[in-house]
Amino acid sequence: MNEARSIKQNPLPDALPNFRNLGVTLRILLICNGLALLQAVLLANVWGEVPQHMMQIATLLAPVLLTSLLLLWLAQPWLARLPYRLGALAASTLAAALTLATYRFGGELYQSPGFDDAGFGAVRHALLALAVSAVLLMYFRWRSQVLSRALHDARLQVLRARIRPHFLFNTINAVLSVVRAQPRQAETALEDMSDLFRMAMGEEHDLVPLRQEIQLSRQYLALEQLRIGERLQTDWRTDDVPDDVMIPPLLLQPLLENAVYHGIESLPQGGVITVSLRRNGDALQITVENPCTRREAAMHPGNRMALQNIRERLALLFDVEASYKVEHGDDRYRVEIVMPYIREENQ
Repeated sequence: MNEARSIKQNPLPDALPNFRNLGVTLRILLICNGLALLQAVLLANVWGEVPQHMMQIATLLAPVLLTSLLLLWLAQPWLARLPYRLGALAASTLAAALTLATYRFGGELYQSPGFDDAGFGAVRHALLALAVSAVLLMYFRWRSQVLSRALHDARLQVLRARIRPHFLFNTINAVLSVVRAQPRQAETALEDMSDLFRMAMGEEHDLVPLRQEIQLSRQYLALEQLRIGERLQTDWRTDDVPDDVMIPPLLLQPLLENAVYHGIESLPQGGVITVSLRRNGDALQITVENPCTRREAAMHPGNRMALQNIRERLALLFDVEASYKVEHGDDRYRVEIVMPYIREENQ
């Protein structure tokens, strides 16, 4: 079976899940409660006993689970620096220790009727905690491997498909059209095109500084303006966001490319592409809006592929903490992305 490979063809190392991620927390809660329900069904003799057993299990599960999640949230920076095996051992040991402590201080609350050996009961519950921890760690490791394969496949697709061949040909033709009359402008355009392709085809990271994305997007728009002329105008609204904010690479350029090809280019009078970035608490909101004709308001196969690529990368990187919304009417097209607000210094 093929292993997930990075751009350098190196296998990705195992890593613990990010216990500060909302999606990870929700999955832990769902899996643990699902396993508790399965245990209640196995212990019951009839269906009517299932709620009673579930309530008895929940009295021990709830405090252990909530305390574990809180301590893992606090210990996330420390756990992230540990090798995978040590981190997994630390998380499992924490769960077992909390189970033993809760069972001990709970006294008779957690002991089954007619069960006198408290020591055996404590060991049994500690082993159950270790088993559940192992199931969770195996699940997140499996999920990380599956998503890593999909993430790097998406990265390769971005490298191959993000700069379209017709954009390259149109750019070369635009440069050739002004090379004699405006040689300085043609030289600048060639430099922009070289930087654009170098940045797009370079090694990718999960997140890059916002200033790098804005620079790439401005160079792309400068090349398109050379082809379209004054019909293409851009309104950047980025004053509320520092340029050291981190966002996924090649996030803005595909949105702008769709705005140009499926909006501005089809309008004889052209129009203004509005790019807005602002902070909303712990979230970063990115909005790209452009005018379009009624015919262009519907989704096209070209921009469906590009925007679906962005949607999948956001889901892989941020899980449920990122959202993607498209609004289109008769004369306006708007894409809104909300993702966690991450500063470069926090990476």
